Amino acid sequence: MSNYFHPTSIIHKGCKIEDNVSVGPYSIIGPNVKIGKNTKIHSHVIIVGNTTIGVNNEIYPFSAIGSNPQHLKYDGEMTELTIGENNIFREHVTIHPGTNIGIKKTIIGDNGFFMVGSHVAHDCIVGNNVVFVNNAVIGGHVEISDYVYLGGQSAVHQFCRIGQHAIVGAGTTIDGDVIPFTSVVGSRGYLSGLNLVGLKRRSFKKEEIKTLRNVYRLLFAPEGTFNERLSEVNETYNNNFFVKEILDFLSENSNRPLVHPKMDKL
Repeated sequence: MSNYFHPTSIIHKGCKIEDNVSVGPYSIIGPNVKIGKNTKIHSHVIIVGNTTIGVNNEIYPFSAIGSNPQHLKYDGEMTELTIGENNIFREHVTIHPGTNIGIKKTIIGDNGFFMVGSHVAHDCIVGNNVVFVNNAVIGGHVEISDYVYLGGQSAVHQFCRIGQHAIVGAGTTIDGDVIPFTSVVGSRGYLSGLNLVGLKRRSFKKEEIKTLRNVYRLLFAPEGTFNERLSEVNETYNNNFFVKEILDFLSENSNRPLVHPKMDKL
């Protein structure tokens, strides 16, 4: 199928656009942009920089994809932004490429839903099947794993990591690492337990959820040191696939502390 470019759109020479791509009124596609087939770009969208967009994405009006990072040490270097397949970017979404002081690229996976006003900063890695609700924002160098849900008006501090299947409540600020499968709430985020709604929606079995709950309670029990409790989890559950995801997450080097529950919430 052929492409459709509205007469008022600006398509720079040098960009590479595959089949069945539509570009709406007043949208701008920069010279180093690559856009995969079956992608729909609505009106007033700007896509610039060294940006690669996979197949079957949809980008709504007033989104700015690939603009220069918001970093005072950025000096115009040509870094990268890579976006996967089947993502939806609603109005006013902003996504920035990497910087030379980071990993030099920003990566977004597949099947993401980025609602109005959400923001992905420089040098971030965002996994598959994520949801960023309206005005959810993540700072530079943040890692968001698969199936993470960020509530409206939530914010993630730079260099933090959010483990897979975690949910961050509306209006919550994250300033540490969030272990997989958990829920974070509060203006200054604290763990409130497992992401039970999300796990059930994704067909986790009752026994799997029970095991994860036991691990959660053991990790954050008041007795002993955290490393002692972590060793006990490793000895007891090291053959469990989902617990291994938690252990692997905790074993990785991090620039931020771990988000903990309030002691009265265990």
